[in-house]
Amino acid sequence: MPADAQPARRYIKDFGPSERFGGVFSIANAQLGRTRNGDPFLKCLLGDRTGTLPARKWSVSEEQFRRLPTDGFVYAEGATQPYQGELQLIVDTIEPTEPGPAELPDLLPSTDRDPDEMFAEVRALLESLAHPAMAALARAYLADEMLMSQFRLAPAAKIMHHAYLGGLLEHTLTLMQGADRLLPLYPRLNRDLVLMGLFLHDLGKTRELIYDRSFAYSDRGELVGHIVEGALMLQDKAKQAMAAEGVRLPPGLLSVLQHIVLSHHGRAEYGAARLPATPEAIFVAMLDELDAKTFIALNAARPPEAPAFDLGGNFTERQWALQNVRLYRPDPLA
Repeated sequence: MPADAQPARRYIKDFGPSERFGGVFSIANAQLGRTRNGDPFLKCLLGDRTGTLPARKWSVSEEQFRRLPTDGFVYAEGATQPYQGELQLIVDTIEPTEPGPAELPDLLPSTDRDPDEMFAEVRALLESLAHPAMAALARAYLADEMLMSQFRLAPAAKIMHHAYLGGLLEHTLTLMQGADRLLPLYPRLNRDLVLMGLFLHDLGKTRELIYDRSFAYSDRGELVGHIVEGALMLQDKAKQAMAAEGVRLPPGLLSVLQHIVLSHHGRAEYGAARLPATPEAIFVAMLDELDAKTFIALNAARPPEAPAFDLGGNFTERQWALQNVRLYRPDPLA
């Protein structure tokens, strides 16, 4: 679009009901739906660094749909519309586009927390591991500068939870800190196994996801996935730790750590390669689910920046990541 045809940038968090919008947005989960009459329509998520909103374009041909990226960037114009207590975007015009470097910071969400401070806290927890073999394994990971750089930058997911730059680091730190506070209540759990398992559980996402422009899955992410990737990475790092420091892992340790990584999604239908079968694996899987689902619930029902307008309604749209439930918004004690 010509520069003089584009409205000044307004962020999604500032959108109100029944107003016009226009600009460059990220697009995610683009799908071709069908109306009750069988006519095709576009449904997707449009976003910028402040959030995402569901979008619909009621008149679209299959040829127009094929021109759009499933995940990428588009120029879109239309109007906002209140719907069941939520805001949605009704799109009039949408075209694929390639934003310039100056536009990307406005389009990709990132953590509000300081990555250097978060990484320092993760490092401190790893340096507190008691067993010499576990400490050597942690050092092998921390010495991998490229991997740790990716760990600090990557999102934790494409769209589900902590889906922003630095989200993987933030999610991992929250889990490790939470575990460190809970472990004294369960003294028979092995602290080293839990903390290392939490550090490792999602590291494969550094290779599963692409996050230099938009958030999408790499070819390896589609074919292998972060769960198996994390287990393979652990095998390599164990060899590196042994070669660098001459430390052998105790029998069974590598398998137990790999099991934590392979089982941390809890159930086969959620992507787990194995069901959790050690006390530490169960603990890790439940903590991971707690943080992910609580994050999704709070962002849907009580977003960090509440809109300046009231669309009415005490319930959110259905949250498919939470078994399609509509969440009750009000806090009766607030």
